[in-house]
Amino acid sequence: MPIVVMGVSGSGKSTIAAGLAAQVGGTFLDADDFHPPANVAKMRAGIPLTDEDRMPWLALVADAMVAAEQRRDGTAVVACSALRRAYRDALRSAADDVFFVQLDGTPELLAARIGARTDHFMPASLLQSQLSLLEPLGADERGAVVSIEGSAEAVVTAAFERWADAADSDRL
Repeated sequence: MPIVVMGVSGSGKSTIAAGLAAQVGGTFLDADDFHPPANVAKMRAGIPLTDEDRMPWLALVADAMVAAEQRRDGTAVVACSALRRAYRDALRSAADDVFFVQLDGTPELLAARIGARTDHFMPASLLQSQLSLLEPLGADERGAVVSIEGSAEAVVTAAFERWADAADSDRL
């Protein structure tokens, strides 16, 4: 069951997904690595991406996730914003058993985290557009909402427990 760690910029997707991949013995994939240069240039300039920008990118992410699963590299754990249901549907279209971990934090905490970063192309000015775009996981979507309050280790543990519970219920 692939895992997509989702949320807005500053929520810790990459950190949590990498930690979760290590815990499950899986393969970590950062969706940011699949953005074409034009997307990165837009974000650096403070211009929000459109669906026309995102959908080809999401197809690349989905292909990489499926390829990792097919290589049997362990569970694919992807850090990907996946802010809208349509984006999650695009990922699910490649692998319908995807488990989403939605990282949740206050706008103030997210802004502070973004402001503290020095090595990322996503400016703090785009946080509000991401928060406005975010469609929380629906009750019919496979996944869990996990708070980003606390240490990265605590968030990884909470995410792992929610995923493991879902995986166990599948085996029943």
